Formats: sequence, C-alpha cells, structure tokens
Amino acid sequence: METQKIDLQKYQKASWTAQEVENATIVVDFVQHIMNDHDFEYIRKTYGSHPYKQHNQSMVDGLEGVLEVVSNFAKTYPDYMYDVKHIYVDGEHVTVHSHATNDKKHRGNPQKGLNIIDVWKVENGQITEHWDAVQPIHGQMRFYFWMVGGKFKNENTYF
Repeated sequence: METQKIDLQKYQKASWTAQEVENATIVVDFVQHIMNDHDFEYIRKTYGSHPYKQHNQSMVDGLEGVLEVVSNFAKTYPDYMYDVKHIYVDGEHVTVHSHATNDKKHRGNPQKGLNIIDVWKVENGQITEHWDAVQPIHGQMRFYFWMVGGKFKNENTYF
C-alpha cells in the first residue's frame, strides 16, 4: 500500500517551543502510523500504555476504542488515508487538520472524503486526550456517518 507521509517540518512554526515541537512529533508519529500506515500493532506497542481519554462519544474510551474504529474502517476502506493540511500547536495541545479519503482516486479531490480536525493533549510525552470534529464531504460519506453514528459509547462528553 502506498502511504501518505506527513512532513512535520513543512508545518512547523518558528514560534513553537522545544516542548511544542516534541508534542507535535509525538502526534505526527501517532497519526502517521494509525491513519496512514494502518500499523495498529505499532500503535499498541508505542502508545498502549498512555492514559488515552476519548472525547468522541461514538468510540469506546481509551486507545482500544480508536484502534477498533480505525482498524474496522481500514478493513472496509484499505486505501483510507489522512492528507494533513495544517498542524497547530498550543502548549500541550496539538491540532491536526486533515483531508481523509477512502479511495486512492479521491486523494487530492476536495469534493470527496472527510474534513477532519483532531486535537490531542500531550502530557509528559504521553497522549492523554483526544477530541475531533468530522465533516463528511460527499453524499456516500454523509450517509455512512448517519448510519453508524448516534450511540454514545463513553461518558466523557465532547468537551
């Protein structure tokens, strides 16, 4: 599988502190391996001990919840990929704005896929919390999200 590579240096700002660069590096490694490489064992091995609190209530809390959702999604859409558009860092919060697509032929097409904004909190080198906002762009993805959404699977709230 040809994967999209995230080039942190492309997004890095001169104003980021050394700690912010470290936090962004951790998040980019996480996103690269889970969303683009679909290397779920690497994620379990590298991030499995992190106290990962999930604020997307459609996922089970913890890292296993996001691994379950993303691995199932990748089975259905093996070419699922994140094309990172922006990375913002504010202290321990790292925001990644991405265009996710499910099919190679849709990569780079702003009329297909998902507009996703993820925010991770990184404390002492560990990813401790995650929030996201997912916007399906075209009809098929809008329908898919309507069908699978709705059941709360954790009590953390979106905030």
